[in-house]
Amino acid sequence: MRTITMQELIEVMKDKADIIDVREAYEYEAGHVPTARNLPMSEFENRIAEVNVGSYIICQSGARSAQVTQWLAANNIDAINVLGGTNAWDGCLASKEN
Repeated sequence: MRTITMQELIEVMKDKADIIDVREAYEYEAGHVPTARNLPMSEFENRIAEVNVGSYIICQSGARSAQVTQWLAANNIDAINVLGGTNAWDGCLASKEN
């Protein structure tokens, strides 16, 4: 499984990276990495077509994103797990309010 640190993700974000937040919608709406889109882990099996090869998978701590990244690999989809998740994000998280 490929992984990336949050600092590395910040560099990649300059090139319009596809970031998928796998937390549930209510968690995502409370605060997420800017430009990340929400695709909850609970819906992944039915929405796998929405995942691009090389997507960066993020959650709050890195545990759920690791599970999803492994599941994607088992389904022949290359994705990258973001270590530390939103807990490792130094900036302000985007939310429904902002």
